[in-house]
Amino acid sequence: MDVKGFSLDGALGARSLVAQMESAGLQASLLGQGARLFATMQRERGCVKFLSFTSNMVSSGLRETFAQMCKERMADAIITSIGSVEEDLMKCSGKFGIGSFEQDDMDLNARGVNRIGNILVKNAHYVRLEKTLQLFFEKEYQKQMKIGRPLAPHEIIDDLGATIKDESSFLHWAHINRIPVYCPAPTDGAFGLQLYFFKQKRKDFAIDVSGDLKPLGQQVLDAQKTAGIILGGGFAKHHLLGANLLRGGLDYALYVGTGSQYDGSLSGARVNEAVSWGKVGRKSLRVHIECDASIAFPLIMCAALEKK
Repeated sequence: MDVKGFSLDGALGARSLVAQMESAGLQASLLGQGARLFATMQRERGCVKFLSFTSNMVSSGLRETFAQMCKERMADAIITSIGSVEEDLMKCSGKFGIGSFEQDDMDLNARGVNRIGNILVKNAHYVRLEKTLQLFFEKEYQKQMKIGRPLAPHEIIDDLGATIKDESSFLHWAHINRIPVYCPAPTDGAFGLQLYFFKQKRKDFAIDVSGDLKPLGQQVLDAQKTAGIILGGGFAKHHLLGANLLRGGLDYALYVGTGSQYDGSLSGARVNEAVSWGKVGRKSLRVHIECDASIAFPLIMCAALEKK
């Protein structure tokens, strides 16, 4: 393939732009290849698509992109951190702001504002979250008492999604379309802090963290093929990859991230490294896009959703 420049005009759509990226060189080529791989995953019958992402992406405008994916059934399971759950819920009752990466953090702290990169979250969001979660945990506790066992994270998250009416919420659409949201670390973040407070009065309330393992493993084993859409790193990425060891690795793997592989971290590991572990198959189709997911993934989604 020769390097070709972009043919740009006012009528250029996302699909055409992304297709032209393949022959542009540099990271544009990888973004174009990744978009083509994403489209292949979506067309493949019998392919179970696993999506993983980190909570900062829900802090950003990608939340609505994930909601669209769930609405269109473009993912069959989600693996993420509990921060994604709490921030999706917080955005149902208030907006996050845009600030600066270089903002005065001591000033923000004095004003009760928290910074996630250049995204600003007021303490008031967490006050509302506390009230919401304490009431929700009481209902989950009563359910635990009724059925005689602790609930798994995906069951608790689905129950939470059932309470959300906001159509920009990915939890709302995951519940409606029965897309399980798995979370290996539900005791993290503000959610975990509220669990701590709740357990002061309901000491026997518990979450069966291992309860996610059987349904996740069954989805992997029952699939004709599996695909991983892995945005960013962290334990969500590792949990998705680890589950696919059960079947000899993913058949399709799309990585989007900016982490460095040279510190040996899982977050920075390239897709080819996962082949050495058997988490991504030797014969798999795989692409690693070195890019902020908030830039790359909306383009990939737009190209996939745009009508021919």
